[in-house]
Amino acid sequence: MHKAAEPTVRYATAPEPLPERHVRLFRNGANQAVRIPKEFELPGNDAVMRREGDRLIIEAVKPQHPKGSPAALLAALDEMAKLGPIEEDFPDADAGLLTLDDINLEAD
Repeated sequence: MHKAAEPTVRYATAPEPLPERHVRLFRNGANQAVRIPKEFELPGNDAVMRREGDRLIIEAVKPQHPKGSPAALLAALDEMAKLGPIEEDFPDADAGLLTLDDINLEAD
């Protein structure tokens, strides 16, 4: 007799914490600066920085594709896919309108 394989159960685990590095701050003219170690390099040439409490958050800027280009369409579709399905019902666009039988188009 053939026995069916039991399903494999896998549990999501917390992602591994990113490595931590001690870095030195230095002055570059009037600005405070830090060298970013290779393992923390960001893609591209632009980043956005913001402060959250006593933390500085630096995030790479997503590339801006020319409007109407195939790359822009793919980027928009990727962002839409992240939203997931819409669970709510669409509103009835005809609610409160007269039925077509009640509309008189003849001039009096």
